[in-house]
Amino acid sequence: MSLVNTKIKPFKTQAFKEGKFVEVTDESVLGKWAVFFFYPADFTFVCPTELGDMADSYAELQKLGVEVYSVSTDTHFTHKAWHDSSETIGKIKYFMLGDANGEISNNFEVMRPGQGLADRGTFLVDPQGIIQAMEVTAEGIGRDAADLLRKVKAAQYVASHPGEVCPAKWQEGEKTLAPSLELVGKI
Repeated sequence: MSLVNTKIKPFKTQAFKEGKFVEVTDESVLGKWAVFFFYPADFTFVCPTELGDMADSYAELQKLGVEVYSVSTDTHFTHKAWHDSSETIGKIKYFMLGDANGEISNNFEVMRPGQGLADRGTFLVDPQGIIQAMEVTAEGIGRDAADLLRKVKAAQYVASHPGEVCPAKWQEGEKTLAPSLELVGKI
């Protein structure tokens, strides 16, 4: 079942961000665009490549008014230890949410049954807390922050331009479509 167009469910957790432990709740993410970036576990293989790629794109996401929340079923203490011991993870300035009880992973339906680990899931949430896009990949398939940036820009464009939609491979500044009867069968 797709979670697109549904509101995020309540949660409360501890996170590691820029040398501090902070509380994050569903209510605290409202009011701006958010990316929830689930991954299986700290101290693994594909995960640090994805998180490092996201760290490299974080400044651009911030310019777009987007906050990033990485999430695994590790604790916020484990996130700090990984941040302190890995050059790649040490670049991270976004929130690293601890989800040891699996509440957030279950809320976003990415918890692997019986394993206590989250699948690789990316969720783009609008300022009202509504999921606008989602992607879930298998264990060995890493994600690309550049494609996420394109999706963020498209979602923000559509949100601010009612009646317009972004076609495949749309890039910022390119032509959009205005769905109408006149377009049926013309594309």
